[in-house]
Amino acid sequence: MALIDVVKCEVNDKEFVYKFPSDDLRIGTQLVVYPAQTAFFVKGGKVLDEFQSGTHTLKSENIPFLNKLINIPFGSETPFRAEVWFISQIAKLDIKWGTTTPIQLEDPRYNVIVPVRAFGQYGIKVNEPRLFLETLIGNMTSFTSEKIEQYFKGKVFAQLHTLVAQKIIQDNVSILDINAHLIDMSEHCNTQLNAIFNKYGIEVVEFSFMSINVPQDDPSIVKLKDAKDLAARMKITGKDVYQMERSFDVMQAAAQNEGGGMMNIGAGLGAGLGVGAQMGNMFAQTMTTNPTITPPPLPQETSYFLHLNHQQQGGFNFQTVANLIAQGQVNADTLAWKQGMPSWAKIGTLQEFNNLFGGQMPPPLPPNL
Repeated sequence: MALIDVVKCEVNDKEFVYKFPSDDLRIGTQLVVYPAQTAFFVKGGKVLDEFQSGTHTLKSENIPFLNKLINIPFGSETPFRAEVWFISQIAKLDIKWGTTTPIQLEDPRYNVIVPVRAFGQYGIKVNEPRLFLETLIGNMTSFTSEKIEQYFKGKVFAQLHTLVAQKIIQDNVSILDINAHLIDMSEHCNTQLNAIFNKYGIEVVEFSFMSINVPQDDPSIVKLKDAKDLAARMKITGKDVYQMERSFDVMQAAAQNEGGGMMNIGAGLGAGLGVGAQMGNMFAQTMTTNPTITPPPLPQETSYFLHLNHQQQGGFNFQTVANLIAQGQVNADTLAWKQGMPSWAKIGTLQEFNNLFGGQMPPPLPPNL
């Protein structure tokens, strides 16, 4: 076989490894290494000399490790046998990925398990050619991006499940809002996946989520949307107003039920959200009143507004505030306001609540004074 005068590698962008098809070399051979390539001399399965981009004339001076192994005479054109491997370091950026089966994730806000499917793409490049050659290639004469994709597909999907779950819990992101956080999710996964790929001399480049989809007709999604709507409504109207509305809904449904009677009303109120006997008595009184007689208007209850959880809440009636005090959610230093007060004041200074905190109030004045 004729001796080789020029050794070079010209392959497509999908090839990461190329083994030159001859090991009949000689001193004086031209080794051409193109940009984004690294060339290695391999002898007896051992990686020896390394060459970066440029044109190199093989001499015993620039192949010291190979020369030491096979004792090539200086200045001679003596033939020698050694394999030449080229590693491409061009980035391949169009590797598509997608979950083959839905990932089951628990929404951190509403504790509903939801099936999620994700799609995107990422790129890879060899950032440590020698490590890549020694850990993945072995004696394979060619290694494409498709093989890397197949090798790491299982690892990528296994990690994605954990990484996505960790990220949404860490940032308290609802599954319904996750598409607004795709950039943060992509950067987080890119960093974590590199810890796996770097062990083999490979770098992940621009890992990205293109979409994260949830089936809109899935029962868990319907349940999640209902939970979100309920939370939004309670936040807007306030818990006590929402409970009052629910109790009126129960009473209205009972009134429309021709065979319901007072048993249905009582059952509905008992299943309500805590308005209790006051609403039941008010409804019973209304139902038993002669419809031909117009009753006088009910007395106007005082509404109280409280500063709770760094925001204004209310208005609450007296009994609701008393219950909050009994439950420990309101203390004597909690700020309160009612109509007629010029400004907010500590609730413990309001006469009607003072005794609920153990305060001593003077007896009422005699009527003749």
